[in-house]
Amino acid sequence: MNKISRIYIEITNVCNLSCSFCIGNVRVPRFMSTDEFSHVIQQAKPYTNHIYLHVLGEPLLHPQLEEVLTVAHRFGMNVNITTNGTLLGKTQKVLLNAPALRKVSVSLHSMEPGSPYCKEEYLRDVASFVTVATEKGIYCELRMWNLGANDIDNEAVFTLLCRFLGLDNGAQEAARNKICESGNTTLAPRLFLGKAARFTWPSMDEPPTEQPIFCHGLRSQMAVLCDGTVVPCCLDSRGDIALGNIFQTPLAQILSGERAQALYKGFSVRQPSEELCRRCGYAKRF
Repeated sequence: MNKISRIYIEITNVCNLSCSFCIGNVRVPRFMSTDEFSHVIQQAKPYTNHIYLHVLGEPLLHPQLEEVLTVAHRFGMNVNITTNGTLLGKTQKVLLNAPALRKVSVSLHSMEPGSPYCKEEYLRDVASFVTVATEKGIYCELRMWNLGANDIDNEAVFTLLCRFLGLDNGAQEAARNKICESGNTTLAPRLFLGKAARFTWPSMDEPPTEQPIFCHGLRSQMAVLCDGTVVPCCLDSRGDIALGNIFQTPLAQILSGERAQALYKGFSVRQPSEELCRRCGYAKRF
């Protein structure tokens, strides 16, 4: 049985923001129940110990977040959460008391002009959370996945962050020199600034590329949408490549199925079997 380094689990596709860079949800709004989550974890356990609560939606909106994290801990899972950061203050106690929580990634690029959260209070709350979380041993990443975009002043955001984080001048200068470079920069122990270019979500509306394409889908990652649909990666947010439903079919059977195997073998020779994969802007990073 092939191991998968990470499995993305979308515990909800509901979000409290509507960001311009996001592909947006076209599916029925839904929250995965704790029983459904337990079933997914049981199926995922033979493949990985690392789950990521992220595809679309804001995971901190889940009304049973504490129970979800408890289930993950019961099965020995390491939990990584990606959030827009707007609810960190409300959920801080739950997050900090969750022994399964390994990492929290905050998408700072959600703070775009016109957003009601585009204010200093947002960054202050984010800085407050990551300061306490990293002291408790939780890894935190502050993401600026917007290099090349013109609508966010990363320098201004970074300056405010430095002030709220209380970074010394040396740490500030070292990070500032790399503010326009892709990659991770260490700001403090267990605290990283992640920078990357804004990418185009895979969509059948995008033109296909004729270039060879490789992807880690089904090799080192896969995803389960909140209705149980299994897809090859966290960018198939609309379930276009539905490999099966984990609530109806065992995961092992889904991954050994004809469609999944064709996709895996296609990526091995840089010739994806699925049309959507030929229209993925993120795959260019590989």
